[in-house]
Amino acid sequence: MTIIDIIALLATGIFVGFTGGLLGVGGAFIMVPVQYMVYADMGIPTDMAIKLAFGTNLLVILPIAISGTWRHQKNKAVWWKVALIMGSCSLVGSFCGATIATHLPGEVLKIAFGVIILLISILMLTAKPPHIEDEARVNPWLLVALGLPIGIVTGILGIGGGILVIPVMTLVLRLKMHNAIATSLAMMILTSTGGAIGYILNGINAPGLPAYSIGYINLQSWFLLTITSVVIAQFGAITTHRISANHLRYIFIAITFYVGIKMLGLFDWLGWPI
Repeated sequence: MTIIDIIALLATGIFVGFTGGLLGVGGAFIMVPVQYMVYADMGIPTDMAIKLAFGTNLLVILPIAISGTWRHQKNKAVWWKVALIMGSCSLVGSFCGATIATHLPGEVLKIAFGVIILLISILMLTAKPPHIEDEARVNPWLLVALGLPIGIVTGILGIGGGILVIPVMTLVLRLKMHNAIATSLAMMILTSTGGAIGYILNGINAPGLPAYSIGYINLQSWFLLTITSVVIAQFGAITTHRISANHLRYIFIAITFYVGIKMLGLFDWLGWPI
């Protein structure tokens, strides 16, 4: 790993920590592409590189989620019933999803990641936000029905789930944006745990793993991303409660739209260095 790679990962950790605390997402939309480029630069094949990016990303999300949740809880913004029920189901689902992902081609995973992220941004842009006075829907069976498939998808794509959970919590459960962000982070504590365990166990005997790897988790990348992101997540969580829900929604849409296109390779095809 070169000095440039190290700087890139440290800088990514700063960005991820802030957006994680701010938007209630794990930061996969930026951590996965950056890690993938770092591993590719190290000469690691696509199949191995994308799985390492997914697995490491999930373990980085765990301390970010804990840090951000602690700050949001101070503002009493976390809906713990939603977080615990959906999170428990998504923990099981993310372990299953991680197991499935380790048996899929890396190029398929990369394209699937881009498509899902792009579709989510379009859904958030076109869907009608719930009215503030709408009553939240927190039926336990509905939470179970939502949590399990979300967990499976997050495990397959190596994401904490916030990028899927935020639209579900606002559009289906009718939570206010600030509550959805806080509750998403709390839920991700469980989701990321299940997915990370899945990527470790299913990659423990994988041939050709780079140094400092446990299964499909690279501890060197994990440390560089975590050391900056955990502290900065506090600032992101504080900032959340100073920004309107509508502005948060559009920030979320803009970031996910960019990353979806980036992972699909459209910018490379056009020859745009962005």
